[in-house]
Amino acid sequence: MTRIDFYILPDGGAAGAPVATACRLCEKATAGGHRIYVNVPDEAIAGDLDDALWSLRQGGFIPHERYDGEPLDEPLPSVLIGAVEPPDSHHGIMLNLGLEVPDFFSRFERVLEIVAADPQARAMSRERYKFYRDRGYELATHKL
Repeated sequence: MTRIDFYILPDGGAAGAPVATACRLCEKATAGGHRIYVNVPDEAIAGDLDDALWSLRQGGFIPHERYDGEPLDEPLPSVLIGAVEPPDSHHGIMLNLGLEVPDFFSRFERVLEIVAADPQARAMSRERYKFYRDRGYELATHKL
């Protein structure tokens, strides 16, 4: 069964904190040999994450590519960014930057939910938490 982890960002955090946190989680997951799919709600966040993954560290980046449902050339990078159901190669970890629970979440071993500090994001995260809890998923919360 899918394990769900909520990462609660501190109050008063910067507007770009969810993307920065997503980058750190992608870095940690890929360092552990995992493939990760980042579910994004729109093109603006996809672009911000794409840019941030290129410049995560001086002299390095996390291999990634945007995914729109069309076949990609092999080998696939460890991180795919998209708003559609991912390919079968990326079913280990999903990082959800969206405000809704994606229909395909249960195909992943783990789902990472980043909770931004703004009131709307917090309210929506509580709804996602209830959704997962009511269906019996294992939940963990991490205050950053």
